[in-house]
Amino acid sequence: MAASKKLAGGLVATAMALSVAGCSSSGPAKSPAGNPGAARHGAKQGAQAAPAPGSVLRLIGDGSTSYTGSQPNVRLPEKLAPGQKPPQFVVFSWDGAGEDSQRLFSHFREVGKQNNARMTYFLSGVYMLPEEKRSLYTAPKHDSGLSDIGFGDLKGIKDTATQVRGAWLEGNEIGTHFNGHFCGPDGGVGTWSVDEWKSEINQAKAFVKGWKTNSGLTHEKALPFDYDKELIGARTPCLEGQKNFMLAARQMGFRYDSSGISKQVWPHKTEGLWDLPLQLVPMPGRAFETLSMDYNYLVNQSGTTTQGDPSQHEYWGDQMRDGLLKAFDRAYQGNRAPLIIGNHFESWNGGTYMRAVDEVIKGVCSQKDVRCVPFRELADWLDAQDPATLEKLRNLDVGQTPKEGWPAFMAKAPAAAPAAGTAGIKPAAGQPSQKKAAEDSEG
Repeated sequence: MAASKKLAGGLVATAMALSVAGCSSSGPAKSPAGNPGAARHGAKQGAQAAPAPGSVLRLIGDGSTSYTGSQPNVRLPEKLAPGQKPPQFVVFSWDGAGEDSQRLFSHFREVGKQNNARMTYFLSGVYMLPEEKRSLYTAPKHDSGLSDIGFGDLKGIKDTATQVRGAWLEGNEIGTHFNGHFCGPDGGVGTWSVDEWKSEINQAKAFVKGWKTNSGLTHEKALPFDYDKELIGARTPCLEGQKNFMLAARQMGFRYDSSGISKQVWPHKTEGLWDLPLQLVPMPGRAFETLSMDYNYLVNQSGTTTQGDPSQHEYWGDQMRDGLLKAFDRAYQGNRAPLIIGNHFESWNGGTYMRAVDEVIKGVCSQKDVRCVPFRELADWLDAQDPATLEKLRNLDVGQTPKEGWPAFMAKAPAAAPAAGTAGIKPAAGQPSQKKAAEDSEG
């Protein structure tokens, strides 16, 4: 995809200093009546036979998207029984998802299929808009036709549509990373009003809902979902603008956001949306923690250079892998808080971070009681729980196991005051504040 190299350049420009910011045995549920998607929507056994997954029942608009029935390969959320230990959720998410010559989208789809891992792909709308139609995009506070990550080309659009189509049918989620990826104080997303965010969201939807018309690829297959219903979550560029984005998103049917910064604790709702943030995780060999994202490891390793010292590439990848595995272990053996991991389809520092993510997926997603799932499924599960149960879980700090054991802890009445989400998180010594970290890092 033509935008790939432009994306890398835009990312480097956002970070001039070190920053702390930026599955298992529980595979897809069996579904009644031979319909893999029926589990999510509660279809009853004996109902009229459903069409084969992906069969178009109704084209939407110009045929870029379609209604094909319930999404296959998803798991129905279940409420925890009294005394039951919660599963360990792990969410792998990809910012600006698109298929280019690196073929990383298709690669990680295959890794996911082999390792009981389904993920969230945050698609950038402009990757579905060809360069010659760039004037159709007008970012808030910018002239039309501008994007800090470029636009698509016909091969990239076709290949990305193929990957998005297949990913959804496999039970993955398609979210959004919006469009032009503008960061910083000069018209960046952190300066946008609620109404400007609504414009950006509507444009991101429009480029996905009209990719066939805009590209001329009218003979390609439709995407197998209604994007107005599929799109329920996002991560903002550079982790900026979360407050006004959430106010806009709540009014537009979104259910979660993953633009925040937190410790590894159980999530809460903000502005009516599940706040499912990136998390501070270990940086082995260093005295501070960093955000659970490839870009943030990179910034702390090679600074503003995306292809640093080749002799360090293997070590840097191992450092990210081991940091994420330590984060997993302290949650899995401790408070069971969901682990949220963010990445980009980029071959920074020789592709070492992609190798690291590969190894983390293979190392954790088939372990007992582990569920590597998209954000949508995590949000579904959280919504299914008794609020008092979630309050109890939020009182557990990073890596903390209930002193009385899980059965007793989950059976007793909740404490009066739940933990306050991200409040009171202090940056590691010598590191920027949370606000500064979000400003300097890439989401």
